[in-house]
Amino acid sequence: APLVPHRLVAIARPALKGEGVWRVVATVHGVPAMYATDLRPSRVYTSYVAGLVSMDPRLLRFELRPGSEDPGPGHWHARPVIAPGTRKGLLATFNGGFKIASAAGGFYLNGATAGTLQRGAASLVYYRSGRVAIGVWDRTVRMTPQVVGVRQNLRLILDHGVMPKSVNQDVESSWGATLGGSYYVWRSGIGVTADGRLVYAYGPALTAQSLAGLLKRAGCIDAMQLDINPDWMSFMYYLPKHHPANPTPVNLLPDQLQPADRYYAISSRDFTAVYAK
Repeated sequence: APLVPHRLVAIARPALKGEGVWRVVATVHGVPAMYATDLRPSRVYTSYVAGLVSMDPRLLRFELRPGSEDPGPGHWHARPVIAPGTRKGLLATFNGGFKIASAAGGFYLNGATAGTLQRGAASLVYYRSGRVAIGVWDRTVRMTPQVVGVRQNLRLILDHGVMPKSVNQDVESSWGATLGGSYYVWRSGIGVTADGRLVYAYGPALTAQSLAGLLKRAGCIDAMQLDINPDWMSFMYYLPKHHPANPTPVNLLPDQLQPADRYYAISSRDFTAVYAK
């Protein structure tokens, strides 16, 4: 049975047509595997719209990919591009976290490491089976023979359903230097729900607190911030149409700066590719 997310109650009123209503954007063997919706995160700044995606990991396989510049060259045994011949079954891609030097953590892939995996860091962990987990390194997630990738970035913004007090403190020094020192900026994050769904959220004019609020509203109990600022934001889903070996990429939010085919060319930054199982 598909994991169908509950409709999200609109924050800004009156609600826009379809706001908070999940629509299917990908299926696997005829079963909905990925839903998307839009939600305005503020009752005051109602012109800004965030995008959210709910993913069913039972039907999906997640792969960590390195960037050509960050983490840079290494024995990653993975390419910084979704090259022709490797696109069949591709359903989604999304951006990684801060540059490794600024992430307060490390990057691990197929036995190679950039930076240092830090105890206590928020970690997105990739396993040989294709599943992922989100948690605190060496507390709720740790290195095992089944781990093939780890992407750390700062601290959790949701921890067992609770937003830590630090999420709304020292925003620029703790949660990323923004363009022009702005308080509200493009941000992205990812979380896991109690029923096992993975939820990605991004949008303009977000604080770390409002990003955490979006993920919590979508049912997440553990969540972490990924990258910030408009140059790095991207979530694309892929439509097989008449060319399943070369699916057509579609931006989730039409106003994201990066083009839909961003990862069909070599990427300077790390990212996640999502395939059908």
